[in-house]
Amino acid sequence: MSLAAAVGAPVAAVRQAVEGLVADYDGETGGPVRGFELREVGGGWRLYVREEHDDVVSEFVNTQAPSRLSQAALETLAVIAYKQPVTRGQVASIRAVNVDSVVRTLLARGLITEVFTDPDTGAIHYGTTDQLLVHLGINSLDELPHISPLLDDGADGFDGEVLK
Repeated sequence: MSLAAAVGAPVAAVRQAVEGLVADYDGETGGPVRGFELREVGGGWRLYVREEHDDVVSEFVNTQAPSRLSQAALETLAVIAYKQPVTRGQVASIRAVNVDSVVRTLLARGLITEVFTDPDTGAIHYGTTDQLLVHLGINSLDELPHISPLLDDGADGFDGEVLK
């Protein structure tokens, strides 16, 4: 047992100590049943979240340490943050690429939300959420840095085409 070698103790003593931990975590020693369990897997020992707590822990872990956003997602998020409320088509026009899957990703992560649907066209307008503010460490979108005139209110005549 490599754990015994790592701590410089006899294999039997280490196995007994690990079995004692398993019993303790399972509540067999008079204490509470822990939210995690120790399992022997593949010749070693691993800590696992108990099945009944898996949903809560997964939600916590996914909100605390989400995976990084792709460059496309960051660009789309920036357009939405600065131009909101904005439609998917408007974002696609500005970025000059299809943004359907990126918008779905941002929605799933809770960084953007559907603000309203245009009654005439049926187009959904998107905006950012408070969760984005938390991730950015700001209190309001007013704290975002000023952006180039390419994404202003259209006063410069920008229509989504690349300027040279």
